[in-house]
Amino acid sequence: MRLYISSVVSALLLLGFPFIMTKVVKSFSECSQFFFNGKPPVIPGVLESPDSKEKDYVLICQKHMKEYRFATLYDTANKIPIFSAYKFTGIKKGRPDVPWKIERQLEPSGNEMKVPFVSQASNSEYKGLEKLNRGHLFPNCHAADDPTAESTFTLTNVVPQRISFNGGSWSTMENDIKGFMNKHCRDKDDINKVLAYVLTGAVPGNNKLKERVNIPSHMWTVFCCYHKTKGTFNSNAHWAENKDDNEDPVQSTSRGKHQGKGKKGKKTIPEISLKDLEESLRKTWPNIKLFEGCGEFVTLEENLPDKETDQNNSCDEMDKQAAAG
Repeated sequence: MRLYISSVVSALLLLGFPFIMTKVVKSFSECSQFFFNGKPPVIPGVLESPDSKEKDYVLICQKHMKEYRFATLYDTANKIPIFSAYKFTGIKKGRPDVPWKIERQLEPSGNEMKVPFVSQASNSEYKGLEKLNRGHLFPNCHAADDPTAESTFTLTNVVPQRISFNGGSWSTMENDIKGFMNKHCRDKDDINKVLAYVLTGAVPGNNKLKERVNIPSHMWTVFCCYHKTKGTFNSNAHWAENKDDNEDPVQSTSRGKHQGKGKKGKKTIPEISLKDLEESLRKTWPNIKLFEGCGEFVTLEENLPDKETDQNNSCDEMDKQAAAG
């Protein structure tokens, strides 16, 4: 077995396919640390339990430098992730300069590794695009260290996302929740440690990128954490259409007071509750359940991130770089 793995590694390198040493698993229990209370979402017809999923979906414990970094539920039919789950434990400086990677274990056993891949997207699908680019689910700007940031650069962690949306309102939102989590979210057992559980996902749409990779109709994210001053577990969510920012300056939500334009008239993604997000997702996946025991909504309005935090690791700047490469 060791010889086989070595030969596969050598072949991939020779063919110019950077890969990540992730692990396709039978159960998310192998990397349950990335889920609140160790429980992954329940998505009827997709992911019924930590070790029960339908045939077109693959459970991935994303591993890099001998450690699990996050978890992904991957849709091999649509060639996009349904969600990535990760722990936010602080921030680092800079965006790693690493190649995009693929996952060898997703391809049928014995098949020759060549583009186009059978079960996943390749870099070729993202070449020469004018309005779409690779949109992270687990953004590297939410990583606490270099190895974790590097691990996010796998095509099993990205979806085709509108460039102006990815580098505009979506990255602004990523920056806002990063500042909030870094300032307010703590490990209940050690108040000195930053800790939040995050789920970010995509809803498959009706169009495909180069007739192969599904272009999501919507994207969403939600975090759950122990608030250091409130002394309770709170959640905050966002839901948005995957379309150019200039198409719609304001997105609607059931929480009207949390919508509108941000600074300098820029489009912002409205904050919604965990319950509201699950209701939106149930149009695609009835009875979906993301978190248990973390339903109290907390607004980001109380968040006043310091300038140093923003300058250290701006999601906005990183997404501009991503759009270029």
